[in-house]
Parts: sequence; C-alpha cells; structure tokens
Amino acid sequence: METNGLVRELVGAFNRRKPVRAGSLIITLYGDAIEPRGGSLSLGDITRIMELFRIDAGHVRTAISRLTTEKWLERKKVGRNTFYKLSKRGEGAFAEATKRIYFARRAETAKVRLALLNGEAAYRATQRKALEAANFAPFNAMTYVSADAVPLKSIKGIHLLDLPASAEATEILRAAYKFDDLAERYREFIAQFRKLHDALKRGATLNDREALTVRLLLIQEFRRAVLRDPALPVSLLPAGWPGEEARALAASIYKKVLTASERQLDQCQADETHTLPKPNISLSQRFAAAQ
Repeated sequence: METNGLVRELVGAFNRRKPVRAGSLIITLYGDAIEPRGGSLSLGDITRIMELFRIDAGHVRTAISRLTTEKWLERKKVGRNTFYKLSKRGEGAFAEATKRIYFARRAETAKVRLALLNGEAAYRATQRKALEAANFAPFNAMTYVSADAVPLKSIKGIHLLDLPASAEATEILRAAYKFDDLAERYREFIAQFRKLHDALKRGATLNDREALTVRLLLIQEFRRAVLRDPALPVSLLPAGWPGEEARALAASIYKKVLTASERQLDQCQADETHTLPKPNISLSQRFAAAQ
C-alpha cells in the first residue's frame, strides 16, 4: 500500500472512533506543534488543519468555543480575523504533558503511597481532583495509590500511608493503574502505526500535509496511553511490557515526519501580520533518548 493510502487508513480509524474528538485533537495540535512556535494560531489555519482529519468547520467552531470557555485558549479578534493563543492554564498543562510524552524517564525505585479518604462526602470532589493532579490513581472509591509520591499539599480528609516494597505493594500498583488496559492501549498503538513505520523505514516519503497529519495523529494516539503510564521501574513491570516498544516506534516516526510537517506549519498565521515563528530549541530535543 502506498503511503498516502496508509495515511488515509489512519485518518479513517480516527474518524471511526465516535464521537470524533475535535477538541482533543486541537489540544494535540497546540501542545505538539503550536506551543514551540509561540502558542498562537489563526482560526482559519486551525480549520484548515482539522480538514486534514475530515473535521468540518462547524465542529471546529464548537470545539474552539468549548476550549475557550474552559480557559484552555484565549481569543483575540482583529478585524475579520480571529486568533487563539494558549492560556496560562493551557501552557502549564502542556508543560507537564510534554515531559511525559517526549522526555519520559522511568523511576529507579517506586515509592508506594496510599491516600485514604475519610467519609465526609462534601470534600470528596476536591480530594479526588487534588490526588489525580498529583498522579495518584484510584484503587477503589476511598483509596488512591501513587507510584512516585509526588509532593501533596495537606488536604482535609486525606490520610497518607507509605508502604514498604513488597509483592503486595506491586499488585496494588498494577491494579490501580490498570496495567492490563494500559498494555492493550500500547499494543493497539503499535499495531495502528506499524505498517507506516515499516514503509518509512524502507525509504517511503510523505508530502508536507501528510507529514503533519501523521505527526498529529501519532501524538494524539500515543498520549492516550503514555499519560496514563506511571513510569514504574522496570523491575515492577510485567514481562513483555509493550511501553518501550511503543515509545521507540513513536520516536522513529516522529523524527521522519518532523521536517516536512514543519514546512506545512511555516505557512500558518500567528497573528494579523506574522506567520508562525520558527520553533524553539525544545522541538529538536523531543524523543532524544528514545531509540
């Protein structure tokens, strides 16, 4: 199959997953491609890029409106043109996600910490939001577990308990982070992109539009798995863990499509008078450790 057929196949798979998550893909666009270039993009360019994924202008406007209302993006109107820039909230969220997507490092040792919620229902929404922000995963309705013991501010009704390393602690981690589901997501990602990876490795090429399409779909799908991965030490991972294979495959494809995809972005508008600036140095450092 020619590479353009493989790209169509990937776009088709994205569209078959209902509902089509235009807002999520726009988040990927900003986090992966626009943030290194200043974080601002015209509505016209957002719409044209989303057309690569068969997402129409109406769905784009609806998604952009929601992202703006939720304070991920900020709107600037200039005459008949509209530009959207990352908000402070968006910048902070992308900074954390970027580390996990492109620069992941597995911990050398796991620090297993339980967070026990008390029975006061009035505090639970706040408690759970704080725990999830600190990378805790739910073990059950009243117990959360962390693999890396991220510092957690004192919150009323949360009692912390550190566990010594043991087989039982490992099982708690695996259950809380749903390792079976996470491994399956990694395997699906590998299967989804394997044919394209092999074609590119044999010397196949993509045009600029196809390269940007593949780049965004690659990160869209990879982050669905990697942002759920607690990056446990290798000693705690099940045999045959597919996470590292998925990362190596993502890195290989990303490096092969990056230059062409950046040429496509060179044509986009950052504001009323300027095209997107050249990316900062962080772009060239992505996936640097992956083989």
